[in-house]
Amino acid sequence: MQYGICNLSIVPLREEPADTSELVSQVIYGEIFKILEQRKNWSKIRLAFDSYEGWIDNKQHLEITEEAYKDLNKETPRLSADLVEFIEDSNSQLYPIVLGASLNGLSNLNHKHEGNYIEGKKVKSDIIQTAFLYLNTPYLWGGKTPFGIDCSGFTQMVYKLNGYKLLRDASQQATQGEALSFIEESEPGDLAFFDNSEGAITHVGIIMKDNYIIHAHGKVRIDRLDHSGIYNVDKKTHTHKLRVIKKII
Repeated sequence: MQYGICNLSIVPLREEPADTSELVSQVIYGEIFKILEQRKNWSKIRLAFDSYEGWIDNKQHLEITEEAYKDLNKETPRLSADLVEFIEDSNSQLYPIVLGASLNGLSNLNHKHEGNYIEGKKVKSDIIQTAFLYLNTPYLWGGKTPFGIDCSGFTQMVYKLNGYKLLRDASQQATQGEALSFIEESEPGDLAFFDNSEGAITHVGIIMKDNYIIHAHGKVRIDRLDHSGIYNVDKKTHTHKLRVIKKII
């Protein structure tokens, strides 16, 4: 088994080993992974954080030892706290990194970072404040950054920045935590999940106080939440059908 670390700001994680293949997620600077299969130009990987799998370009990561992988995986994540920051390599060249980039592997990459970072678990009330950092971020299928994000990438990254682990897809996240019977039982920071006409969970958002929800739909936005689902304040209609509310923390 081989192991790797992302040494660039944002690397596409694709469904198949081709530049034209669907973007299923992103690998952010400092994330570590197992290499499941290696070809001439592409590697199939499994991320350590959430076990998500996909293909990345071999030019966009560095291999690390199994010992380094295990040591980094044991550490409490230390994450970049700024929307955009820079790291410096051994040649004094600057590389941009984004909010939520992992800084634990700086020594493995021979990089320096002098910006702000956060680590450890935060109180539940901090989740909404973190979510506001992504407000108006454009929707991007497979995205996980302030420059493009999908609904479950949004909830995963907000929770990650507060020290909690969510799985990658909305349907996976819906298997975590404790189900609540009514909206009235929820607290700011709880998750609301929504299904499609076939009953599959396809959307997730973070509950705010006073029956509001922040979620990624076109962009990261704030809408109303009621027992039917999400009421879009601009379109004056319901856009998502409520399935379940979960208390993760």
